[in-house]
Amino acid sequence: MRSAKERNCETPKGPVRAAQYVRMSTEHQQYSTENQMDVLRRYAEGRSMQIIRTYSDEARSGLNIEGRNGLRQLLSDVEASRADYTDVLVYDVSRWGRFQDVDESAYYEYICKRGKVRVHYCAEQFENDGSLSSSLLKTIKRTMAGEYSRELSVKVFAGQCRLIERGFRQGGSAGYGLRRQLIDQDRNPKEILTRGKHKSIQTDRVILVPGPESETQVVREVYDLFTQKQSTEKDIAAQLNERGLVTDLGRRWTVGVVRQILTNPKYAGANVYNRRSFKLKRKRVANPPEMWIRCDSAFTPIVPLEQFTQALAIIESRHTHLTDEQLLERLRDLLARIGELSGILIDEAEDMPSSTVYQSRFGGLTRAYALIDYTPLRDLRYIEINRAMREYHRNHCSQILKDLRNQGAEVREGNSGLLEINREFTASLIISRCRETLTGKYRWLIGLENALDPDITIGARLTPGNEDILDYYLFPKIETLAAQLRLAGENGVLLDAYRFENLDFFFSMARRTRIEEIP
Repeated sequence: MRSAKERNCETPKGPVRAAQYVRMSTEHQQYSTENQMDVLRRYAEGRSMQIIRTYSDEARSGLNIEGRNGLRQLLSDVEASRADYTDVLVYDVSRWGRFQDVDESAYYEYICKRGKVRVHYCAEQFENDGSLSSSLLKTIKRTMAGEYSRELSVKVFAGQCRLIERGFRQGGSAGYGLRRQLIDQDRNPKEILTRGKHKSIQTDRVILVPGPESETQVVREVYDLFTQKQSTEKDIAAQLNERGLVTDLGRRWTVGVVRQILTNPKYAGANVYNRRSFKLKRKRVANPPEMWIRCDSAFTPIVPLEQFTQALAIIESRHTHLTDEQLLERLRDLLARIGELSGILIDEAEDMPSSTVYQSRFGGLTRAYALIDYTPLRDLRYIEINRAMREYHRNHCSQILKDLRNQGAEVREGNSGLLEINREFTASLIISRCRETLTGKYRWLIGLENALDPDITIGARLTPGNEDILDYYLFPKIETLAAQLRLAGENGVLLDAYRFENLDFFFSMARRTRIEEIP
């Protein structure tokens, strides 16, 4: 059988076979891909082309190739000689990408050219024919596309800073003890935004307000224990866990979570922005305090500013007497104990300074890592793993939803991912990746979502390599299960009684059965 590459070399008979690539940057551009495909269709008709395949990236930035599965698949098909087309149609140079390095954009086009696939920019005023004029125009267009993103980033940042200075919240979850309050342009309150919900009117704004009294009282208690009774973050977390309290994410309290409450100025009513930068999809960096944008008395405080300042001073004073070398030595000791480093691991270690101490003393964690000859390759790998896990969870949840409805079940999906089935019971899905211990054994962590309080938790374990589903655990809502389960290959009858090879049993619970009428 001839390969696609060999077929591409033959003289085509009939219409030229082409693929189309479309991209829109945000979910608000819901008609963008349709408009692009309409232009591509007319372009193809005028040149006797037949569009046989579509690659699409919806709500994806063009700044880099990360997360752009459509473009990745296109390039993969071309490189592997799976492309059964000779041409690729794109609306214009900016839809191909607004790469900050014009050579990156040129490189991806070169991959197509090397695979005997020609790229057409259908809405541009030049033919992409390899001539000197088209090459110059493409370079200019690529530079303009990248410059547009840079200029837009500057304008957006300036606008965000103005809103921060006026006391408005810019993105992010509210945090424990706080809620996001939607207000109109006259600052009249409208509604409390739940997790995952956003404002829909452009003139509306968001501020932070105190949450339920049960939560604000816990926040005040945390500050009192820390500043008045000299309790450590570890002691405070233990006390809260013993009382069965959970965080705003429905998880157990940890040293890091308690420290975050003690160091975040929003609990004292201050609105702070730009503590970290992640512009143009570049590396996330911690900014020095002089770059922060701050508005004091922006929100109703939960704790007095004096008490917040006192808590911050206690944390900072713990390690001000340590020299740079002593700080680095502690970092080396932590690395020797656990084999890796991250901001979370540093904050969770009781005998360590906070990660912010290293950021301020050395100009960032990466700089501190370099001084002890540590390269956080695994941190970068975890970023990719977590991104893939979110995508895997979304796709698998959609498949379960489809299979349930195929069984005749009535299913409603909440914003948090909770499934209500036949108005009888609820279920949630947790994807647990496989981790390998230092001894070569496999382990899976499953955190039960107490905040969602599902009747059934579907724990899907991934195979070693995290490429496929190994098996499923169907955990009912019972009090005897711990909030976080650590599973091995074999877990004994108390846990493996809930283990299933597939979800057939779960689907049978949701299947509708017709009851015959009695004559």
